Amino acid sequence: MRAILTAALLLAVAAPATALTYPQTPTVAQTDVIHGTTVADPYRWLENDVRTDKQVAGWVAAENVTTQAYLATLPRRAAIRARLTALYDYERVNLPVERAGHIFYRRNAGLQNQAVLYVQDGVAGAPRALIDPNGWAKDGATALAEWQPSDDGAQVAYAVQDGGTDWRTVRVLDVATGQPLPETLRWVKFSALEWAKGGFYYARYPETPGGTDLRSEVFNHSIWFHRPGTPQTADTKVFATPDHPGWYNEPEVSADGRWLVLRSSTGSDDRYEVRAMDLRAPAPKIVTLVSGLTHDWRFAGSHGATLYFVTNDGAPRYRVVAFDGPAATPRTVVAEGADTLVKASVIGDRLVVTSLHDASTQVRRYTLAGKADGRVALPGIGTADGFDAGAGGATAYYEFASFTTPTTIYRYDAATNRSGAFRAPRAAFDPAAFVVEQKFYTSRDGTRVPLFVAHKRGLAPGAPTLLYGYGGFNINVLPSFRVSALAWMEMGGVYAVANIRGGGEYGAAWHDGGKAFNKQNVFDDFIAAGEYLIKSGITAPGGLAIQGGSNGGLLVGAVVNQRPDLFAAALPAVGVMDMLRFPLVTEGRTWTDDYGDPADAKAFANLLAYSPYHNIRGGKSYPAILVTTADTDERVVPGHSFKYTARLQASDIGDKPHLIRIETRAGHGSGKPTTKIIDEATDQLAFIARWTGMDGAAPPVSP
Repeated sequence: MRAILTAALLLAVAAPATALTYPQTPTVAQTDVIHGTTVADPYRWLENDVRTDKQVAGWVAAENVTTQAYLATLPRRAAIRARLTALYDYERVNLPVERAGHIFYRRNAGLQNQAVLYVQDGVAGAPRALIDPNGWAKDGATALAEWQPSDDGAQVAYAVQDGGTDWRTVRVLDVATGQPLPETLRWVKFSALEWAKGGFYYARYPETPGGTDLRSEVFNHSIWFHRPGTPQTADTKVFATPDHPGWYNEPEVSADGRWLVLRSSTGSDDRYEVRAMDLRAPAPKIVTLVSGLTHDWRFAGSHGATLYFVTNDGAPRYRVVAFDGPAATPRTVVAEGADTLVKASVIGDRLVVTSLHDASTQVRRYTLAGKADGRVALPGIGTADGFDAGAGGATAYYEFASFTTPTTIYRYDAATNRSGAFRAPRAAFDPAAFVVEQKFYTSRDGTRVPLFVAHKRGLAPGAPTLLYGYGGFNINVLPSFRVSALAWMEMGGVYAVANIRGGGEYGAAWHDGGKAFNKQNVFDDFIAAGEYLIKSGITAPGGLAIQGGSNGGLLVGAVVNQRPDLFAAALPAVGVMDMLRFPLVTEGRTWTDDYGDPADAKAFANLLAYSPYHNIRGGKSYPAILVTTADTDERVVPGHSFKYTARLQASDIGDKPHLIRIETRAGHGSGKPTTKIIDEATDQLAFIARWTGMDGAAPPVSP
C-alpha cells in the first residue's frame, strides 16, 4: 500500500473550480458481517492515527494540498480573512471567579492566540497578568484550560491543554509571586478543579504503560485530592467506581466549602448517581443521595445542611429540589413550569433560576423556601449563563450574549437584585444594522420547531443563507455571538439556527424525540428548516448552505445524503460519520445512550440506515462539501471524516468540490488558537460564498 499511496501523492494537483482531480485513495478488501448483514469498509486503514501512521499522514498531506490549491482560487478569500481579523480584534473576557476580594478572569485583548488569566483586587483594582499561555508554543496551540483559585485567592490550580487534546497536565500557581509550584499532575482528563480546605479535588485515569494515543479507550476514572506543594504520588484517592470502570466521576465543592458532591455517569447521557460528603464532619464519609442512572441531577448549591439540585426526576422540564441533609428525601422547592428549567444557584439567601422560553433565557428569583421573588432583568432576548456564587457571598457574575451582542460580563447583587456591567466589549460593528427574528415551522410529523433568523436590516428576500444545527445529547443551541456568522451577515447573507429535536430546549421529551430510534426526527426537522427557508423566500433555491460540528457534523452528513437536492453547500465539522464503529474508539462508547449500540441488532439497522459514511449514493448531484477536522481530535477521531471524504471523492455524485481541510495540532475545538480559528472560518465562508450564488463584491472593511 505504501507504493500506491506514494504515487497517489503525486496526483494531488490544483484544479479548476468545477472539475477537481482528487488524490487517489487506495481501498482495502475489508468487509464485516454484522447481525447477518455484510458491510463493506474499503477505507478502514484511514482510521489509523495520523500522527503515527505514515500512510495516513501522506494521505492527509495530499488532501490538504488539493484543498488549499482550490481554496486559493476563491476570489473573496483575502477580503474575508481581513474582515474576520478586524472583527476578532476586540476584548473578550470570560466569567470571573471572585475569592476573598480577588477577582480572577481570562481575557483576550483581541488577536492573541490564547486568553491570559488575570487577577485584580476588587472591582476597581488594576488587572495583573498571572498566566499567559501565548509563549507556551510557537504555533499558539497550547492553551490554558480549566482553572480555579483557592478560597483565599492565594493559589490557582490550572490545566494545560496541548494541541487540542482532551488530556491535561495540572499545575498550581502562587498568586503573590506568579510562580508555579514544583509539582505536575498527569493523566488528567474531563476534570474540574475543586478547592476545599488544604487542597483541591480532581479526576484522573490510571497511568498506562503505552501512554496516551488518539484511539485507545480509557477506563477507571476516579477522584483524587491534591495538597499543593506535594508530589502527585502523595495524592489521596477519594472515590472510584471499580464495578463500573467505564463511568465518569466528577467532583464539585459547595460555595461555602462544606460539601463535596460527587456525580457519576456513563458520560454523554444526563443520568447520574449522586453522592455527598460533609467535609466539616468529624469523620467525613460519602453518603449516596441518588442511586441508579435514571435522571439528570445538577447541583445548585447549599445552605447549611440543605443541598439543592435541579432535576428532571418526575418533571420532564425540570424542577428544583432540596435534600435536608444527605439522608433526607428530596422535597420540591421550585415546581416544574411551562418553560425548561436549566440551572439554579444559591446566591446569598436567594435561589436564582435560569430557564428557557422558546430557546432564549429568562432568569427568576425565589426565596430558599421556594417563594417567587421577581425576575433578574436581562439586556434583551438572548442567552445568560453563570450566576455561580462565591463563598458565602450575595454577589455573582453572569454573561449575556445574542446574535448581535458580543458576550458582556455582569456583576449581580442578589441582595438588591441589580446588575452592573463588569466588562462590556466594543466590537467593530453596529448592532443596530442587523435584525434578529424568531420564526416557527412545521416538521414532517407536524412538530412545531423554532428557528432564529438574523441578517442585515433591509436585506432583500432570496439572500444566500447559512443554516446551523446540532440536535443531540440534550444540548441546547441558544442565541450566541459568532464572529463568523456576523461576517457572513455583513457579506449579505442570512444566518439561521434551527432548534431541532435531540437538544433540551423543551425538556426531556424534546431530547428523547431526537435520540436512538427517533434520530430520524432530527434530520427531518433540519430538512424541514431548509424547506421553510426556501418556501418562505428567505433564501432562493440553490442558495442554502448548512453547517454543524461533532454531532452536528453527523447531522450535516446525514441530511446531505437524504436530500442532496436541497442544499448548495455543506460544512460538516469533526463529525461522527461511521455509525457502526464509533463505540470502538476513545469516548465513543458513551454515545450509545444517544445513538444506540450497533452491537444490538435493531439499533444496528437503525444506525446503518442513516450513517453518513455508508449512505453516500452515486447517481445524484451532491452539494459542494468542505469537511473540516483536526489531527489531534480524540473526541471524534479524524478517521470518521477521512473515510467519509474518501468515499465522497470516489463516488459519482457530480462535479462540485468535495474536499477536506485537516488542521494540525488542533483537536475537537477547545484551545484552538485565534489564528487557526480565523483561517478555518475564512475558508468555510469563502467556500459557501462561491456555491450559494453570493455576488462578487468584497465584504466591508468597516461598519
